[in-house]
Amino acid sequence: MPTEHPGLHAHAWMTKRSGEPSNDRTDQQHGQASRWLPAHRGLRACLWLGVLLLVLGFAFQGTRGLWNTDEGRYVDNALQMVDSGNYLVPAYNADHLNFSKPPLVLWAIAASVRVMGKTTWAVRTPSALAFVLTALLLCGMGRVLVPERPWLPGLIYGCSLAPFIAANVVSTDDLLALCEALAMWGFLRAGFGAAGERRGFALHVMWLGFGLAFLTKGPPGLLPLLAIVVFIARRDGMKALRGYFPWSGMLLFGVLGFAWYAVVILRTPGLFDYFMKYEVFDRVFTSVQGRNPQWYGWLVAYGPVFVLGTLPWWPAVLPELKAAVLPASWRGWWREPSLPLFLGLWLALPLFVFCIARSRLPVYALPLFIPVSLMVALALRSRLDLASWRQRVALGLWVAALLAFKGGVALHAHPLSDDRVFARQLSALTGNADYSAVAFVEATDSSVSMEEHTPWGMRLYLDKPIYALSWSPQGARLAQEVCRLSVRHPSLLLVVDDASSEALTSDLTALSARFPGVSSARLGSWRRSNVVLLRRRNAPAAASACVPQPEVRS
Repeated sequence: MPTEHPGLHAHAWMTKRSGEPSNDRTDQQHGQASRWLPAHRGLRACLWLGVLLLVLGFAFQGTRGLWNTDEGRYVDNALQMVDSGNYLVPAYNADHLNFSKPPLVLWAIAASVRVMGKTTWAVRTPSALAFVLTALLLCGMGRVLVPERPWLPGLIYGCSLAPFIAANVVSTDDLLALCEALAMWGFLRAGFGAAGERRGFALHVMWLGFGLAFLTKGPPGLLPLLAIVVFIARRDGMKALRGYFPWSGMLLFGVLGFAWYAVVILRTPGLFDYFMKYEVFDRVFTSVQGRNPQWYGWLVAYGPVFVLGTLPWWPAVLPELKAAVLPASWRGWWREPSLPLFLGLWLALPLFVFCIARSRLPVYALPLFIPVSLMVALALRSRLDLASWRQRVALGLWVAALLAFKGGVALHAHPLSDDRVFARQLSALTGNADYSAVAFVEATDSSVSMEEHTPWGMRLYLDKPIYALSWSPQGARLAQEVCRLSVRHPSLLLVVDDASSEALTSDLTALSARFPGVSSARLGSWRRSNVVLLRRRNAPAAASACVPQPEVRS
């Protein structure tokens, strides 16, 4: 365990890169200066930062509708939990289960809905809150790494374009970033904190964060552990690793991270194989999900995120950025392992895994903005001074630009995937028609296609369950599926794409012949689909044959 403060090493590294003189005496004086800074100044700055983060995170959160498909899926699953009372098993509806993600983000959305109601504001509150708390945890890391300006890493994260935009999107990645920030705050306190600190408590916080990260997104939540293991092994030796894996911390991690998996695997046959094959092997080694799987897909997915998402900061640290990618810099850090090596590993190792995996989306890189913010803070610690009115004005203009961008998109952008617009259009078409559920029928035999194309988020605005049915010439006909839904929902709205309409007509005819109590009426066309209202006046005689059996859906 180092006894000196890590900020001394970081300052020496940054000043050498920027051309400033550096020696042990000046570094020691810099470290001593940070000790007599009044504590209330740092606290006041963090409080002001908290106010700014609340504005950035929560402004216009309820203005923009849900954009499918990811936002809609998470919201639909959370609403299914609220409506059914089953918070253990994620599901789109009573028929189709969904184990593609662990449930922590769904629990957060469901809790927000239970408190604030079924509104767009409520379902986005967990993302905005995670954004604020992640930035504040970065302030906690700043107390360890840049004690003279502890608020700086949080300010950099909060005003970076990518985290700011992600805070307005319902996803797992905001919560994952928060959990990883909690874990790494614990590690930084344990691995870089001053001698005599409560190292045991910090390590338990670390494993608490990793347990919650695993419950948020599974194995990707543990990627920062790669950096911890490599760094500690290099700095302190392999034997020192045992000190970072206390049995009580591992127990805490196991209970939080694996208890839910154990319960649902025992209750659901075939689920373990599904997790290992589809959610782990296929995501890493196959292109089954179609998310930038090309050999150059990593550049498409992550290049713009780091170039645009780190604005406005990276132009100010361009000299340090150029030096940091040189092999000579890495060789120097490896020879003298300290904070720069750890931050570099924290960024590089997870990014390498993201690049070689065949499933790639820009939002996956969001947790990497935590080490990026720390790197930028170390580079700007001697140059960014908000006592300067010019820097205050520049920051104010950037914050105003962020809010204007967010408000403009929320008020004026209505893409083809806006579920609130979809719900309004469909309600206008159906008028006063009474129905208790909506089923979308697509001409496909691909479960991935159905998941991607079904506007699940309409459930928030229609307050009705959403179903997805498939039809293909080689597959089973729709009559049985529609029959099953008609047992559960006496009035059902069918939205059928043009390619499936002919099949639906024949299936409805067969259904009416089989169950005379079932009638159908075409209400019109909507978005290249036919809208049909199906009613069941009396319970079918063979209702038991139509009761659906739950199936696992990716």
